[in-house]
Amino acid sequence: MSFTLHGLGVSGGIAIGHAHLLTSASLEVDHYSIPEEFIGREVRRFDKGVKQVRAELDALERNLQTSQRGDATSDMAAFVTVHRMILDDATFSDAPREIIKREACNAEWALKLQLDELLAHFAEVQDEYLRERKTDVRQVAERVVAALTGQGGVVPEKLRARAEDTILVARDLSPADVILFKDHKVAAFVTDLGGQTSHTAILARSLAIPAIVALHTSRELVREDELIIIDGTQGVLIVEPDETVLAEYRLKQSQWKLERQKLSRIKTAAADTLDGTHVELHANIELPGDLDSVKASGASGVGLFRSEFLFMNRKDLPPEDEQFEAYKHVAEGMKGKPVVVRTLDIGADKSLGGPDQGPAHSALGLRAIRYCLAEPQIFNTQLRAILRASRFGDIRILIPMLVSANEITQTFAAIARAKEQLKQEGKKFNDNILVGGMIEIPAAAIALPMFLKHLDFISIGTNDLIQYTLAIDRTDDTVAHLYDPLHPAVLLLISSVIRQANDAGVPVTVCGEMAGDVQLTRLLLGFGLRDFSMHPANLLLVKQRVLMSNLPDILPIANRILKADDPDKLRALVAKLNV
Repeated sequence: MSFTLHGLGVSGGIAIGHAHLLTSASLEVDHYSIPEEFIGREVRRFDKGVKQVRAELDALERNLQTSQRGDATSDMAAFVTVHRMILDDATFSDAPREIIKREACNAEWALKLQLDELLAHFAEVQDEYLRERKTDVRQVAERVVAALTGQGGVVPEKLRARAEDTILVARDLSPADVILFKDHKVAAFVTDLGGQTSHTAILARSLAIPAIVALHTSRELVREDELIIIDGTQGVLIVEPDETVLAEYRLKQSQWKLERQKLSRIKTAAADTLDGTHVELHANIELPGDLDSVKASGASGVGLFRSEFLFMNRKDLPPEDEQFEAYKHVAEGMKGKPVVVRTLDIGADKSLGGPDQGPAHSALGLRAIRYCLAEPQIFNTQLRAILRASRFGDIRILIPMLVSANEITQTFAAIARAKEQLKQEGKKFNDNILVGGMIEIPAAAIALPMFLKHLDFISIGTNDLIQYTLAIDRTDDTVAHLYDPLHPAVLLLISSVIRQANDAGVPVTVCGEMAGDVQLTRLLLGFGLRDFSMHPANLLLVKQRVLMSNLPDILPIANRILKADDPDKLRALVAKLNV
C-alpha cells in the first residue's frame, strides 16, 4: 500500500531506494534490586560498560583518520569528540555509580535515573543548537546500555552487503552510527527525531545526500526493503509509489543531478545580474574544517564564522593560542578574502560546560554580547586571539545581538584594551581591523542610525530577527509553524535596514537562513541587498538565481510586496518574482 509522510527536509535532493530499518539500544530498561553483597560487582559491571564504549569511540576515531571524506570527516570527528567528553564527564559516568550504591539497583536503571535528570536540565535551554545537544547525551547512554546488555554495535553487519540505493530509516542516528556506514554510500537518511541542527541534518549536508528528519512515525510504518522515495527539499517520504509517481520522481532525480552538474560550471563566474549589478556571495562556517566546502562553493569570503562552536561541548574554555590558531587557519586558507568572525554568541555558563553548571538563560537573557560584556576575561581572550590572527588575512570582527549604544561603547573599549595589551607585548595585529554588528533585535533595526554611526558594516541575522519580531520560539514545535520570513513586519524591517545602510554607505549583509533560500534571492535583491552569506551547500544555487535576475524587472514587484498586507497576495507576488 502506498502512502506519504511529511517531515522536515534538511538536505535537498531526490533519493529512490529500498528502506533499511536501523534499530538502536532502548532506554526502556528493567529495574531490579541488587543484594548488598553484590553492589560492588554491579558497579564494576557499569565501569566495564563505560570502558567498552570508550574503546568503541577510540576505534571510530582511528577509522576516521584513514577516511577520505574531507569536510564530512571533520564533522564526524567533532561529534566523536563530543561523545567521548560526555562519557568522561563525572555527571554522566560517576553519578550512576553512586546511585547504584545508594539505591542498591542495577546499572541500567541507575544510568536511566541520571539521564532523566540531565535531560531535564536541557529542557530549559532556549538555544536551538544547545537544546539538540541533549541528543548527544541520550545517544551515549544508549551505547552504554547496549554494552551492558550485550547488544553490541547499533548498525548491523549486513549493511555492508547492501546496494548503494539503501535509504536508512531510524528513530535517530548518532554520529557513531554514521561513521560505521560512511563508506557504504547510502542514498539518504530518514529519522523520526531531529531538527535543522541535529546530527543527521549536519552530516547529511556534509555528505551531500538527501535527508528528512522529524517524521515521527516512519520507523513504525515503513517496512524493511520497501521501495521509498525521499524528497529532501520538500520533506516528503513516499512509500511503495505507483509507476506514475515513480516515473515522475525518477525524472526529478535526473533533473536534480543534471542541475547540480551544471552548477559546478559557474563556480568561478562573477555573481553579476543580467543588468550588470555585482553581488557578493559569502559562506557561513562553524569550524576551520569547513574550509573545504567553502572553497568548493566558490565563495568570495567567509561572511560568518560562528566562533561559539570552538567553545561548545567541552569542559574548559579554549585558550587564546588555540583560538588564534583556528582563526589564523581560516584567514590563511581564504588567501586574502574577507573572514568575518562573530564573537562568542552563547547563552550562559551552562552552555560552556556540562548540564550541572547552573541555570539556563532564555533567548531573551544573558547571551551573545551581553554575556561577553558580563565576562570580560573570556571576551578579552577571544578579542586578543582574533586581533593576533588579523595579520594573516582580512579578518573582521562581528558583534552579535547589539541593542544599545552603550554596548557599542563598551565593546570598542574592550577592543581598545586588547589592542593596547598586544602592543605592550610586542605582538603584531591589524590596528585598522573592521568592526561590525549584527542587527537581529527589532529595537536595533528600528533605531539603526545610532549603530550606523559607529560600525564599519552590519549583518542582518534573519533567524533571530524573525523570532523576536513575531514572538515565536522557533525551537518550540507547538508554534514553529508560525515562524514566517514573509510576514509583512519582518519584510518591512529587513528592507528598512538594507535601505538605511545603503543610504549611509555602510556595507550590509544578510547572513541568516533567508540568505540561502533561493526563493527569496530576488526579493532581497529588490530590497537593495548586494551581499549574501549562507551555508556553502546553497551558494551555487543562489549564484545561479543571481545570474538569471534582472533588477529592472525585480524592483517594481519588490515594492509591491512591501505594500501588500494580504498573505495570499504577498506570496503570489513572491512566486511571480521567481518565474
